Amino acid sequence: MDWLLTRLVVAVVAVALGGFVGYLAGHAAHVPVVGAVIGGAVGACLVVLADTLRGYRLTRWLSGSQEGQAPRDTGFWGEIGYRVERSIRLREKSMQTEQMRLAQFISAMEASPNGVLLLDEADQITWCNAMAANHFGLDPERDKRQRMTNLVRAPVFVAHLQAGVYGETLLIPDPRGRGTLSVLVRSYGDGLKLVLSQDVTERERSEAMRRDFVANVSHEIRTPLTVLAGFIETMNNLPLTEVERRRVLTLMSQQTQRMQTLVSDLLTLAQLEGGPRPPIDRWVPVAKLIGQAHADGASLSMGRHQFTVSEDTDAQIAGLESELMSAVGNLVTNAVRYTPEGGRIAVIWRRRDDGSGEITVSDTGIGVSREHIPRLTERFYRVDGSRSRETGGTGLGLSIVKHVVQRHGGELDVQSELGKGSSFSLVFPAARVRVPDSPASVDTKSSAVAEKVPR
Repeated sequence: MDWLLTRLVVAVVAVALGGFVGYLAGHAAHVPVVGAVIGGAVGACLVVLADTLRGYRLTRWLSGSQEGQAPRDTGFWGEIGYRVERSIRLREKSMQTEQMRLAQFISAMEASPNGVLLLDEADQITWCNAMAANHFGLDPERDKRQRMTNLVRAPVFVAHLQAGVYGETLLIPDPRGRGTLSVLVRSYGDGLKLVLSQDVTERERSEAMRRDFVANVSHEIRTPLTVLAGFIETMNNLPLTEVERRRVLTLMSQQTQRMQTLVSDLLTLAQLEGGPRPPIDRWVPVAKLIGQAHADGASLSMGRHQFTVSEDTDAQIAGLESELMSAVGNLVTNAVRYTPEGGRIAVIWRRRDDGSGEITVSDTGIGVSREHIPRLTERFYRVDGSRSRETGGTGLGLSIVKHVVQRHGGELDVQSELGKGSSFSLVFPAARVRVPDSPASVDTKSSAVAEKVPR
């Protein structure tokens, strides 16, 4: 309260000083009392005038942008100006903090892997992040304040949004027909709604693959077991000649071998999925891989196909020899099985310009139509089930190949045309490919270095 005491003292001093000066002037005019009154009034007016000017300066500052400092006056108006300015600065700081928190919250929503969309009480869009815009095919700026049901017309979603009873997750088709969306609606505030979306296309696809996998395994094992059970019952109940008995045993052996092959491939897949990553310091010669695959393919072909191989390379691939051998061998085996007699099969190694390498197995076989290529590596997927069983395949070979090449950091590239053959390439990254220097080149480099060393 120091400013109040100071204000009173200044007013009293101004009036007293004015009255004293007026008294002196009035005494000279023989009216000292009148002079004192007039002088005191003039002093009071000067105090009021100074007070008014200070108040005017503060009012003008308040009516402006308040970016600069408040008028630095003493006394009452100075105290008011200081307190108002401090309050404004604290409010501005609080608003900046809240704006920063809001910006961080919006950034977090934008970074969310799920779609986040806000609707008002009339189901109009008030805000959405980029993922939600991508899921529903929206424009975050153009579609703001638009009714959600006018933009997303999936009947299930529209009915759920209008029902007003939320809680369960909906599966709706992507508005642009690219997959499946999982949508969850939650209400908050006064009629406001939060819509969360997630692209579950891959999950639905994996679930479908799992169901197909279980069904196919059951079918693949049930068929040979049914055959074996029938033959066993036949041998137990019917008298068979020696020739018939041998034929039955041969067929039983074939079905048993089929089940063993299936179980072996399933175990191989399980080991690939759960095993450690292949080493990066164990180098496998490419020539050895191609040579072994050629030998196995030629044995299976029994002279019915023409082979072209490139075994004269010095290149090496970092990884597990058994897995790489299995991948190349599966590709060559498939080429032999699906290439008619007299066809050509090539196993070629090529080093790319970027340092990566590829082993390509191509054939002039029956080929695969374009719509089947994306699903060729799915487990038990067969373009023609009857044809695959005739050739003795389990439907797991290309799945094994894909897992092997992915574990080695590469990819499987498939090119095929129906009736014109196929080409399967195992592409390995540059980090897993090397070509050791030959002894001659090493000697040449050593000599060049020796010549440069000063003596």
